Amino acid sequence: MSHTTPQGEWQADEPLNGEGPAGGQAVRMPALGGIVVCADDFGLNEAVDHAVLELAAARRLNATSCLVHGPSFTQNASALRTAGIQTGLHVNFTEPLPGTSICMPLARFMRQAWLRRLDGAGVEFQIQSQLDLFRQVMGRLPDFIDGHQHVHQFPVVREALFRVLDRAFPSGIRPWLRYTRAGQLTGLPVSQRFKAAVIEHLGSAALARQARRRGYPLNRRFMGVYDFTGGQAGYQRLLQAWLAHMQPGDLIMCHPARQAVTGDALGVQREAEFRVLASDTLRDFMVRHSVPLA
Repeated sequence: MSHTTPQGEWQADEPLNGEGPAGGQAVRMPALGGIVVCADDFGLNEAVDHAVLELAAARRLNATSCLVHGPSFTQNASALRTAGIQTGLHVNFTEPLPGTSICMPLARFMRQAWLRRLDGAGVEFQIQSQLDLFRQVMGRLPDFIDGHQHVHQFPVVREALFRVLDRAFPSGIRPWLRYTRAGQLTGLPVSQRFKAAVIEHLGSAALARQARRRGYPLNRRFMGVYDFTGGQAGYQRLLQAWLAHMQPGDLIMCHPARQAVTGDALGVQREAEFRVLASDTLRDFMVRHSVPLA
């Protein structure tokens, strides 16, 4: 079982049992002394999935969030089940994938959410469908929940999300939720700090309040926000700065892929991220600075 501290950060009391997260295994919580490095978008394509599995095997990341309607999710789920990392549901309303009934560009979705013009019942149904598919394919419930382009924290979506989660996790075992409050960003470019602040202010506080009332754990702080430019050299500088500032319980997101895929606007930078994450330079940096994975 897990519980939150007065600050809403997670602690682990005992191993999980039954059909809950981690398939009955104890979930390793960041508050026990490490950080979470999470690769988003598992299931989007083979290049992303292979990168995640390779980096997991090399102990460069310890979590991934899944686009369950992605074309490669089902076929690569068996490998993910044995990868030894936490797996989460990447709630999606903005990536056009088969099976996604409510889908629109981020700017429009954001506007509809803040004006509360989204169909709450439809949003709830889509989240429930994605959770059900995760459970069907993975054989268990997710260890954590986050959102593609952070939509899980938006108005309407977060209320629907908690209704779905309260039904799926009525007591005891509950997944942790991605909290986008920015970590220490001293020394990072102004543009990256600004983007991180914008994401934080798009619903993180409201999500955290509801999570704490309901007993859902949260990561401590959030890193990894940038403009998806800069190639390997730029990403290496940012990644080392983020890792140097991180504290136990913090979460860093990344978006690696083995190679760029045609049609993926982030493809070139995804490949750059993979090369940095897989490099001996990063391994040596993590050892030198005693950066522990949770």
